Amino acid sequence: MPNDETFSISVRTAMDQTSPAPQSTVASQHMPGQQVKMSATDLNAYFGKTHALKHVSLQVPANRVLAIIGPSGCGKSTFLRCLNRMHEVAGGTLTGSVTLDGEEVLAYDPVVLRRRVGMVFQKANPFPTMSIFDNVAAGLRLNGVRDKHKLRETVERCLRQAALWDEVKDSLDKSGVSLSGGQQQRLCIARTLAVDPEVVLMDEPASALDPISTAKIEELIYSLKSNYTIVIVTHNMQQAARVSDITAFFYLGELIEVGETKKMFTTPEKKQTEDYITGRFG
Repeated sequence: MPNDETFSISVRTAMDQTSPAPQSTVASQHMPGQQVKMSATDLNAYFGKTHALKHVSLQVPANRVLAIIGPSGCGKSTFLRCLNRMHEVAGGTLTGSVTLDGEEVLAYDPVVLRRRVGMVFQKANPFPTMSIFDNVAAGLRLNGVRDKHKLRETVERCLRQAALWDEVKDSLDKSGVSLSGGQQQRLCIARTLAVDPEVVLMDEPASALDPISTAKIEELIYSLKSNYTIVIVTHNMQQAARVSDITAFFYLGELIEVGETKKMFTTPEKKQTEDYITGRFG
């Protein structure tokens, strides 16, 4: 894993489509002692002939929350899926490099990679035929864990981490889909945490939730970063400002700007970023 004390983020944009190589801009974040957990270098993603991501270079710092913002169709979710190779599941292809602790993700078995880089989707998706307990324990059992004490201990720990334990501790045998929408999403987060991932990807995890449930998800994200590296895609500017340490702005498949969240939302370097954050488009 890189040990540089400077967390540098390279941003490459293809502003001149006739140029043989994309233009480059470099933004640096000075974060003493900060390690890089994942890194994308000159990443291009395609769906057939559609060029969804264009020459994106972005580093994800360990134990921080990186928020990815931008209008619909700008490549946010595609970038997220490239980090754990879910992009391939949808029939996409990519060029460039994505690494986890300095090792190419293509070198990993996808199942192993997705244990280390878990994902929470926009729509809560608890397993409908399973109880609350079995939803959380599903990944453990799939990995061969049969010890009942370990299963119980892990399920309780993860439900506590997901701020759900006190609400469901007396109804663990009920169906996961009997919970409210916000509870279901926290159940899915607990299920993701149960296999001990190092990185948690969240694709608009609160977009379909009411304000109270959204606040609980945001509090949860903030509390988890001490143990996990988190990358969240969000359309909600206020949410990005509240929960993230670093924000990256995507537009038309390109990474336009990235930096510390407070700076991005107060003094962005790019006019496109300012226009988006202030609501002039998007």
